[in-house]
Amino acid sequence: MPESSPWDGIGIPGADFNVRQVMGKAVLPCFWGRDRSGACLFIVELQGDHTEQYRKNSVAVNGIDVDLRGGDADRQRLVLTLEKEVDRDLFEGLCRTLAFALEHATDSVSSLSIALAHIRRWRTFLSGRGQHMSAEEVRGLFAELTFLLELLDRPVLGAEAIEAWLGPDKSHQDFIFGNTAVEIKSLSGAERSTVRISSEDQLESLNDALFLRIYRLSNLPEAEGARSLNTIVADVQVRLAEAEAVETFDRKLVAYGYAPLPVYDEPVFVIGSVATYRVQEAFPRLARSQLSTGITRVAYDIKLEAIAPYECDGVTVFGEE
Repeated sequence: MPESSPWDGIGIPGADFNVRQVMGKAVLPCFWGRDRSGACLFIVELQGDHTEQYRKNSVAVNGIDVDLRGGDADRQRLVLTLEKEVDRDLFEGLCRTLAFALEHATDSVSSLSIALAHIRRWRTFLSGRGQHMSAEEVRGLFAELTFLLELLDRPVLGAEAIEAWLGPDKSHQDFIFGNTAVEIKSLSGAERSTVRISSEDQLESLNDALFLRIYRLSNLPEAEGARSLNTIVADVQVRLAEAEAVETFDRKLVAYGYAPLPVYDEPVFVIGSVATYRVQEAFPRLARSQLSTGITRVAYDIKLEAIAPYECDGVTVFGEE
């Protein structure tokens, strides 16, 4: 059964707020809370006066009030207040990941710095709030991020790898780097013999080399190496050293329709197999340049057995033989 909300069971006070401490390893105490209006709160208790640091680095976030309030005995509280109940799941995701991030802080100054930087990152997700992704979209994004991690394994800057990821930008192919284009597809364990091509442009490119790469995914939570969508997003983020690359990556995730919600902790995938095909002149496909005038928005299935002769070593995509 899904985990209950951390604010469940916290009563609404007549004044100030009621709280329950967050269980974790943070150097400073954090709390789930509710104020007298019933709004959900997340509170970080700080030692000392951090007014100047807060003013220099404060951030405005749509749907969340962020405030530094005075406390007792030389203490201050960073208080996050959810403004719209409909955004509770997203707010919970922000708070849970913030609580985890604060475990790396060493004192109040670093805690406030980490908290404000974390909130600033989440501002991108909050501004792009949309509907939950479908199961097919989750698999598709997981497959694209799997390839992105492979690209980051090569001698390429993180910013260049993120720039090469064009799937969220509605490009004809999901990745273009150098003079190579790669279209990424995912298959579930139940899909055996065909792959879906969603337009007449996906398997046609002006680049010198075009590849179709297919990841077969299985939902096996107990398997070694299994990852959720949230996990693989975090895996990419820790690989990006440049702040600009992280910001661009987050914007592309929002464009895809993703936000780091608890719902994306499932399903948990393992990659059963990976197949790479070089798309050449005789490759079975429907391409815009070959269609009769007036025909558009073509979608079709390709039998995997029909493209077996075009399968190649996966490293060929990266210019390796």
